[in-house]
Amino acid sequence: MAPQLATHGSAAQPCLVWRFDAPQRCIASAPVGGGIGTARWVINAQVDTDYRRTDLDAHLAAIAADCACTGRGLGLLTAARVGAWQRGADEDAVADATVGVSWPIWAAAAPVPATGATRPGTINIVVQVPVRLSAAALVGAVVTVTEAKTQALLEAGVPGTGTASDAVCILCPPQGPAEAFAGPRAPWGARIARAVHGAVRAGLQAKP
Repeated sequence: MAPQLATHGSAAQPCLVWRFDAPQRCIASAPVGGGIGTARWVINAQVDTDYRRTDLDAHLAAIAADCACTGRGLGLLTAARVGAWQRGADEDAVADATVGVSWPIWAAAAPVPATGATRPGTINIVVQVPVRLSAAALVGAVVTVTEAKTQALLEAGVPGTGTASDAVCILCPPQGPAEAFAGPRAPWGARIARAVHGAVRAGLQAKP
């Protein structure tokens, strides 16, 4: 399922919308709808670089209504240009990414004093596979996605392991035999890793 480009709000800001014919099993670090559950849709909404709203549930609910999305879904926000999204694929595993790295960080860096300033930069990744993943495999897939993203960043010379606001959504069918593993050397984990690596690498190459 490829995302559709839509708009939201009075300023008609762009957003990407994935719609599914039936609820999908998912794991997500999305600020709205995150956790393990099901989703009928995913929205990745572009916001201003100085975005400071804290009522994310209300804001994403309004965006979902603008996009005619109903039921349970996942909501992502980014200051990156969502129209520049990139897709990576390996067999039937696909990963769609919006890539913003204007403020990369090292995950284990020493703490820095808070300045109150915000800087744009988020990598949002939406992964789809056609096989059901067990609960443990879903968690393993999150690790695999993160490792593949970081590999792409390091290969491109980005000075960091990601940004402070990166998010991932992984979706799979709720029925069928469950894959028990999704690490980078498991069959589906390897496909996920290559798809994510390709999407993030393409996003980095497309940046001006």
